[in-house]
Amino acid sequence: MIYVDADACPVKPEILKVAERHGLEVTFVANSGLRPSRDSMVRNVIVSGAFDAADNWIAERAGVGDIVVTADVPLAGRCVVRGAQVTGPTGRIFDETNIGMATAMRDLGAHLRETGESKGYNAAFSARDRSKFLEVLDRLCRRAKSGT
Repeated sequence: MIYVDADACPVKPEILKVAERHGLEVTFVANSGLRPSRDSMVRNVIVSGAFDAADNWIAERAGVGDIVVTADVPLAGRCVVRGAQVTGPTGRIFDETNIGMATAMRDLGAHLRETGESKGYNAAFSARDRSKFLEVLDRLCRRAKSGT
């Protein structure tokens, strides 16, 4: 199963393409409307607008053998602890070896933005990011199917 933190996810079409190739189900989770799909392997879940509702829904269900796509570092950490494979939309993998550093860097960035030391601009999503994501998601799907 692939769980997607779908609000503002820039790689939804790519996820569907890779999931179809591997025969994996996809669940898009969002606080607002999602485009319906006729594909029986795609499920859309609309959660309440409450803070972290989509994150909580995913974190309560994702586990060993699942893949989670999110740019949200705290959600990534919760899913890594549960044994899920996690990647961001740029192909950045979150796992036991780097989630602590990713969390620390996120917290540092938040602090710098709060104190005015940083404007907090993110780099634009690029074709290279999309390509790396496709490569990483394909690898994670193969790993999930093999059970390793």
